[in-house]
Amino acid sequence: MTQARFSITEGQTQVLVTAPKTTKRGPATRTKEPFYNPSMELSRDLSVLVNQWFLTSRQKPTRICDGLAASGIRGLRLAKELDGDTQVTINDSKESAFDLIQENIQRNSLKNAIASNADLNILLARERFHSIDIDPFGSPISFVDSAMRSISPGGLLACTATDTAPLCGVFPEVCHRRYAAWPLHGPCMHEVGLRILIGVLAREAGKYDKGILPLLCYTTDHYFRVYVKVDNGKHAANASMGHLLTIPASDIPLAISSQHPVGPLWMGPLLQAKVVQEVRSLVFSKPLGSKHQLWKLLSLLEDEVEAPPFFYTVEDITSRLKRSMPPLNHFLEVLRLEGFFASRTHFTPTGFKTDAPWESIQDILSHL
Repeated sequence: MTQARFSITEGQTQVLVTAPKTTKRGPATRTKEPFYNPSMELSRDLSVLVNQWFLTSRQKPTRICDGLAASGIRGLRLAKELDGDTQVTINDSKESAFDLIQENIQRNSLKNAIASNADLNILLARERFHSIDIDPFGSPISFVDSAMRSISPGGLLACTATDTAPLCGVFPEVCHRRYAAWPLHGPCMHEVGLRILIGVLAREAGKYDKGILPLLCYTTDHYFRVYVKVDNGKHAANASMGHLLTIPASDIPLAISSQHPVGPLWMGPLLQAKVVQEVRSLVFSKPLGSKHQLWKLLSLLEDEVEAPPFFYTVEDITSRLKRSMPPLNHFLEVLRLEGFFASRTHFTPTGFKTDAPWESIQDILSHL
């Protein structure tokens, strides 16, 4: 039986999709048909902006690969909405997805888009790309090695992980099997998971004398998303490998007082200030459905650029000290007046980052 098709518009692109998810919250469910997940619209909007920034920075013809395209919406949007000289390969190993992608390329009269029906690892082994997007159902780990070999020097690698439970320490053995790293289940679990994912990219790049530079990395309630620049050379590889550390759990704010190892983690920056600022400047330059959410997210990320690793939450401080906290903005202002770095964090609405030691936080709170 032919699957029913629905016409949807996202950004500037109108496409036919099958098996649409009915809500804009949470992850999708695996299906046999190529699905469209509206809860990933913000992710796709941001991929348009980051790739636009990349194209503007390169000023050269750019080959882009949407490697696990499903309905093809991300790749179709990149082909239609980016300003610049691009060729977008929209790939999915399922024949039903391939047929749908081909039809949508024709419907949009896209001359710079190519449909591909291949195993992603095989595609990446035979072709080279300047920008590669890996957006799987679950873990991206089985495609990272191929991506590192395929990507051109100075290329942009975008990677999504939706296996949040292992990365957040709910299933630590699964995380250790997949990512060769030990997670942490606690207040900072999402940042730990994000740093595990980036650490894997650094290790995989290092095998080929390549290094990574995280440009814009974040997490939401159901996925991790990273954009990294990949540079060639042993110096780049050594520099990025130098940011990998395994630390005791007790080194993480408000974690259990345990010495059990966490990591290896990427302990370098998650963001580049110039990239975040320039991407944010593009938010209102294109018709995006999530532009207000994007502006809020990028504003928070810009505040976090200089932040140290890990964060505190109001709830956990309240629980630890058995006392209420003042309004968060007021508390952060007091920290700054005392000479400490202090910012909100995108990881949680009630979280904040600071370089103030725990003793200083307690002392300041005792005087408020």
